[in-house]
Amino acid sequence: MRLLSFISLAGLLMATALPPVLAQSNPSGTTAIVRKHLVYFRDKAGTPFSVSQPQAFLSARAIARRTRQSIPVLPRDLPVTPSYVTQVKAVPGATVWYTSRWFNAVVVNCDSATLATIQALPFVRSTQTVNRTTAAAPPPKHTEVPAETNQQRPSANPVYGTAYQQANMIGAVTMHNAGFRGEGMQIAVFDDGFPGVNQSAPFASLRTDGRIADAYNFVDRNANVYVRDSHGAHTLSTLAANQTGVFIGTAPKATYRLYITEEYEKENPIEEVNWLVAAERADSAGVDIISSSLGYNTFDIPYANYSYANLNGRTAISTRAATVAARVGMIVVNSIGNDGQRPGPSLLAPSDADSILTAGAVDSLRNYAALSSKGPSADNRIKPNLATQGLQAAIVGVNGQPGRGNGTSYSCPILAGMVAGFWQANPTLTAQQVINFLQRSGSQFTTPDNLRGYGIPNFVLAYNLANPGMPLATNSRATSNNHLSVYPNPTNGDELYLQLTPAFRALPLQVRLYDARGALVAQHLVPATAASEVRLPTASLAKGVYNCDVQAGAKVQRSVRFVRQ
Repeated sequence: MRLLSFISLAGLLMATALPPVLAQSNPSGTTAIVRKHLVYFRDKAGTPFSVSQPQAFLSARAIARRTRQSIPVLPRDLPVTPSYVTQVKAVPGATVWYTSRWFNAVVVNCDSATLATIQALPFVRSTQTVNRTTAAAPPPKHTEVPAETNQQRPSANPVYGTAYQQANMIGAVTMHNAGFRGEGMQIAVFDDGFPGVNQSAPFASLRTDGRIADAYNFVDRNANVYVRDSHGAHTLSTLAANQTGVFIGTAPKATYRLYITEEYEKENPIEEVNWLVAAERADSAGVDIISSSLGYNTFDIPYANYSYANLNGRTAISTRAATVAARVGMIVVNSIGNDGQRPGPSLLAPSDADSILTAGAVDSLRNYAALSSKGPSADNRIKPNLATQGLQAAIVGVNGQPGRGNGTSYSCPILAGMVAGFWQANPTLTAQQVINFLQRSGSQFTTPDNLRGYGIPNFVLAYNLANPGMPLATNSRATSNNHLSVYPNPTNGDELYLQLTPAFRALPLQVRLYDARGALVAQHLVPATAASEVRLPTASLAKGVYNCDVQAGAKVQRSVRFVRQ
């Protein structure tokens, strides 16, 4: 079930209906139904790939993400054996849609007779049909949630527009003021369509900066993601929209990969398989964070439904995929679901996965939003992990106009953007350390529950927990005109600019650069200037985290942190 529950002023794009499941005649003259099947192989014997040469199937960025976190490349990461795929393709009537490294499987489109031939191949372990149709009405895709009358609807902020409240609630405004807007981070967004993102003004900088690194439609098997339903455009806006005075998302400078995995018109496990192969594509590209406002427990054919007992972190296809994504060093942020009105635990897969951040929803007053699904997981782990605003959340519509929406579909990407900024600010942390610090910053960390998890996270508190010797108060330019900032941060060239506040102008400056161990690596004397910024040379610096100490005169001294990539 797609986690969409919204009331919006924005224009919506209706889903485009696809053809029904294909039927074709077989040699006997009868009609055979063509369906998709997940075909699992027994092994990866005869593969030409090796864990010692991951560059053959992983990007340099993906390898670097593992290396930073001491995560080895394992046999599960190897592509499926090419000869196995070739033999499946050779079976008459079989079409291979996708391969899965992590599950050692292929997605095959064929009829039942062809499937039987495939099942007889010696290297095939098992098969699972992942799409069927039924004459019965499918479960509803849209669940309207009425607005609550006690909600505060603050007026637009001069900078953040309608997005200010939800960003400020988690410290993202301070995060941005400290210089962390997602630069250098890559976020993959899984959803059902992104219409308007290629045209509307709030996404203009995303396009002109070339920060849409990849786009793929796993439902239609093409690169057009600006189609289908508008839910993905809405969720992406809470992250990536960047129009001053109208809307600024929580990671407005991150790089994005947009993937359609959700088939709006139907509800079948093939959508979970799409989630799996999209996660593998994200992994191979070196993505840091997956934001997924999707969830599954009820399908068009009831026998495929997940019971609560199945939501144990080990059963659902999407849950198993999310778990592997976490194991290879990505942070998965996933909505818990919008079934909070149901009695008892009501979370959806893959939010039951361990080692991920499951997002619940609160209102603008920081209260639990009744629509937000409840935990725990079936194996009694706290779910959700954290909560952000999901009731009357600010979003941008397909037409570029701001609106409001309800659902954990929005609390998820709002949180994912804050994760990006926090990881950017603390690039030496592992994914699991990031999750740990964010949970420790939660408003109810010492008394977690299964409504808001560890509570509402706070960037400043999380940053200070991760940097006890250098709290953010000495870094941020947001609270005093004596504070400094640098840009671009991180920097990957020889350009680094130090922005000077009034207290640092018209005075000679002593600038000292220290590496992460505290060793002095460079120092510069900057003549007195009335300029608002000065350039610092960084070409001689190795990759890493640095503290820039600036002294003006005998007393005024400040420090700011930056990353050299």
